[in-house]
Amino acid sequence: MNSTDLKDFLEEKYDLYNRESFIETDPIQIPKQFSRKEDIEIAGFLSASIAWGQRPTIIRNAKRLMEWMNHQPYEFLISASETDLYVFKEFKHRTFNGDDCIFFIKSLKNIYTKHGGLERVFTEGFQQAGDIKSALAHFRTVFFEIDHLPRTQKHISNVLKKSSAKRLNMYLRWMVRKDERAVDFGLWKGIESKDLYLPLDVHTGNVGRKLGLLTRKQSDWPAVEEITQSLRTMDANDPIKYDYALFGLGIFEKF
Repeated sequence: MNSTDLKDFLEEKYDLYNRESFIETDPIQIPKQFSRKEDIEIAGFLSASIAWGQRPTIIRNAKRLMEWMNHQPYEFLISASETDLYVFKEFKHRTFNGDDCIFFIKSLKNIYTKHGGLERVFTEGFQQAGDIKSALAHFRTVFFEIDHLPRTQKHISNVLKKSSAKRLNMYLRWMVRKDERAVDFGLWKGIESKDLYLPLDVHTGNVGRKLGLLTRKQSDWPAVEEITQSLRTMDANDPIKYDYALFGLGIFEKF
């Protein structure tokens, strides 16, 4: 199909899937339980961090984390003692285990008590070079500035080693994107929708290749840059809205 037909097709699918009903089957439902900014950020980050595998399992495990945090994630991580954290030893999602989980909570506490919170860390990184790659690299440096097990590093993508950073880009879409549908939160102001990159996974990558939006075979950071640039030719101000179209085509329509 030509570029006009392709844009019309993706606009139609974006309109179909960027709806409140999308929340019911997506991990974004976890931060949607909260109204306090910090709770949304923390619940969203933890949910996005384990967002690989079967979505019902992701949602179930993310709900368990919120239960263990007494449904007050910010208050919990600020005030939790070592004894309070012990229950998280039992947590497991794929290769993300209890030790990883406890470190994530401790690192988030460090970010909120020493760095002004998640929004400030990502925004400061973005401002260093004016792009998301810089934001993701800076965030990873801050996240691992406290003592940690080497194994835990694999759970935060390293864009400097060409990782696609699917889960982090998805988290940024949740926090930054804003439209009248209000599926994404649009909480953060220092980064704009036009600056976001596609959360590239096997589904969006395969659909993107079939539609001619992506030629690179590997699903790595250069592929993220290529497909995002393709999407920007259709909507320069909000290219990542088409994540809904590509994801919906891949997951729900087996395109």
